[in-house]
Amino acid sequence: MVTENLKSVEERIQAACDRAGRDRRDVKLVCVTKTKPLPLLQEAYADGQRDFGENKVQEILAKKPQLPPDIRWHMIGHLQTNKVRQIIGQTVMIHSVDSMHLAKEISRRAAAAGIVMPVLIEVNAAKEPTKFGVMPEDCLSFVREAAALPAINIRGLMTSAPLTDNPETNRIYFSKLRQLSIDIISENIDNVNMCELSMGMSGDFEVAIEEGATIVRVGSAIFGERHYA
Repeated sequence: MVTENLKSVEERIQAACDRAGRDRRDVKLVCVTKTKPLPLLQEAYADGQRDFGENKVQEILAKKPQLPPDIRWHMIGHLQTNKVRQIIGQTVMIHSVDSMHLAKEISRRAAAAGIVMPVLIEVNAAKEPTKFGVMPEDCLSFVREAAALPAINIRGLMTSAPLTDNPETNRIYFSKLRQLSIDIISENIDNVNMCELSMGMSGDFEVAIEEGATIVRVGSAIFGERHYA
């Protein structure tokens, strides 16, 4: 199942890149593996996938020792400050920096570990009350403040658009995130490298790619609907 689904997702990514006049190499597929059993991850790995995303720290810590060491783990879910110590050094990127309190804790823990942690600022582009993230109008000032912290490097922005049966309705939010990124780039802020836009999931990743996504986070389209223990 995973092999066939990955082939289909890859074809859809390529088609979206073609429509947007983009190079396929400029879009990274992160396979969202939350709640998925190891055999499914191993199948994706055998098919060449190396970027896996998890929503929970404990799932990364449980799965990582049981899988090949060249997998690049991404923390894509809401991160509690009391879990930061556990995740520093375990992932290539934290996608979900949504408060200054969290940014400061990541900075503190990364400095103590002697590393620089790549992070993305999570933006609540649709202003959904149930979602985490910095409000769009506060994003620039947030980036300025976070960029002054040691031991983190701001690599771009992330958003989770509303769940919808019509992906086109989320185009406005992906476009908004891209414009925010452009606005931040124009400010030339030290320690800010707006090279990544993490946006688009199983239901809307093609629209996100057309609007400039450099990272798409795809789970159910690859592994099937989420399974909860």
